[in-house]
Amino acid sequence: MTADNGGHAGVSGRGDYAEHPEHTERPEHPEHTSHPDTEGPEGPEYPGRTERPSHTERREHPQHAAHTDVVIVGAGFAGIGLGIRLRRAGHRDFVIIERAAAVGGTWRDNTYPGVACDIPAQLYSFSFRQKPDWSRVFAPGAEIAEYLREAARDEGLEPNIRLSTQLQSATWDARHGLWRITTSRGDLTARVLVTAAGRLSEPRLPDVEGIASFAGPRFHTAAWRHDVDLAGKRVGVVGTGASAVQLVPELARTAGEVVVFQRSAPYVVPRDDRAFTASERAFFAEHPEALGAARDALFAAAEAGFAQKSHGSTAAAEHRALALGHLERQVADPELRRLLTPDYEIGCKRVLISNTYFAAVASPTVTLEPSALQSVTATRATAASGASYDLDALVFATGFETTELPFSRRITGRDGRTLADQWMLGMSAYASTTVHGFPNLYVVDGPLASLGHNSAVEMIETQISYILGALAHPAAVLEVTAGAERDYTAELDRASADTVWLRGGCSSWYLDARSGRQTLLWPGTAAAFRARNGTFDPAPYVASRASTAHSSATRSSVLPSSAPPFSATHSSAAPSSAPHSSPTHSPAPQAAAEAATPPPSTPHQADGAPVLA
Repeated sequence: MTADNGGHAGVSGRGDYAEHPEHTERPEHPEHTSHPDTEGPEGPEYPGRTERPSHTERREHPQHAAHTDVVIVGAGFAGIGLGIRLRRAGHRDFVIIERAAAVGGTWRDNTYPGVACDIPAQLYSFSFRQKPDWSRVFAPGAEIAEYLREAARDEGLEPNIRLSTQLQSATWDARHGLWRITTSRGDLTARVLVTAAGRLSEPRLPDVEGIASFAGPRFHTAAWRHDVDLAGKRVGVVGTGASAVQLVPELARTAGEVVVFQRSAPYVVPRDDRAFTASERAFFAEHPEALGAARDALFAAAEAGFAQKSHGSTAAAEHRALALGHLERQVADPELRRLLTPDYEIGCKRVLISNTYFAAVASPTVTLEPSALQSVTATRATAASGASYDLDALVFATGFETTELPFSRRITGRDGRTLADQWMLGMSAYASTTVHGFPNLYVVDGPLASLGHNSAVEMIETQISYILGALAHPAAVLEVTAGAERDYTAELDRASADTVWLRGGCSSWYLDARSGRQTLLWPGTAAAFRARNGTFDPAPYVASRASTAHSSATRSSVLPSSAPPFSATHSSAAPSSAPHSSPTHSPAPQAAAEAATPPPSTPHQADGAPVLA
């Protein structure tokens, strides 16, 4: 699986395929007060907002809905990370709403056999809350979910989290300068709305003729049926993305027969994974500076992989040779090897990591069907090639809705347009975070804010820093100008034009089918994203101090933003661990850094999230 994100706050999207009941657990929590405690030290991360009222005051708002300064939608990495940074800065006036009955985002939801991260754990974690005792270089999914639960608990976030609470609508009220929010457990108003639901929260399912007639169990990998025993059964797996590459080897050991429906072959490279020894874990616990140095080394190694994303580059050719060499070593049958060889440039789709997938596909238990699942009748599944198979169960490893985020249909901006309408030709946002026409809305892990070579958590932390800067601004309402958003988007579109994502000869989940734009991936390094978007700049915003802000708003500046121009790389950026954590890391013993760092040949994948087909 791959990593990150999410807290889920949107339309279910599982449709006919999932047979599990809706969440029924409704944990009790304190009644909403007018706002949580807001008193506390101003703090370096949240300066300037000392005018907030104390927690004993009551603020009246339209329709007397419970009011809070900030509502965060989703309790995955992004929502929990922002909540931690807010609380550490002394800010208590926020609520995190989470539609599920527990925190953890995509790592809570994805519990299929073999689920794990494809970014090293020491890098796929908060820089400001590092964990010295990860069990492996690439952490299992359950361990990441526990890391997030522990973070929420130990950082005191639980009073701010409303579980089993789904966002139903959010509408900007220009007269009062706030968001009116309807949830499944009551109404809220908030000055600021942050969507932290991510792009791996809504399972994507193909349109398969006759799927409702299938006699056996059928479900998505993100809604694994642990009550279904697949031992000895005939199982169809639809998709060959990151989740499938992890799942198929597990099923091959227990199922009677596995049929893998492959629309297109993925590139797969070796996975340099191993368990950390007890002495290594103890060393990192005793020497935080060594853990920081190990993280920095992993970050630098991952950043070097961005060169592989340039169309026709030497780095891409070397990466392809690594993948094809891995295939040749693991699959002896030339015909099967031909079917498993991609017909597009490496990196055009997500590059996967596994030491066991090819061996599983080559085993007697597994049949590779080199075409998509087309139709189903009772227990028989027919592929686009015309081949048909008798199956007892169907598992959909078909990824998530990534370019048309379901929560966007529930958010209505200043002019009565939904965010989905605004994005009808593809997502866009200034600084990959704010959208013209949607004042005081911040989108984390949305347009052009993902990576194809490094950790998603690095990007999330940069966006969190940007949001904290915006919250510290004295204006009650901030709205980015249309021109700033348009220019930023055009600049990144130009930067994407010569990448493998657009010129690699494939159709991928990075592209918006409506416009053909690449709307997900930042076309540069994580360091360049931090340099460009890590500090809030008010220049391109319309700002107002008044509660009736929009009618009396004045432009904070008519000058161009002071943010640096786009650069795909930024060699002067500080190490990964430095900008987000207070300790200054000194060099660690060479042996410790090497022990935590996979060999340079290991290409880190798309940002660590549970992947799509």
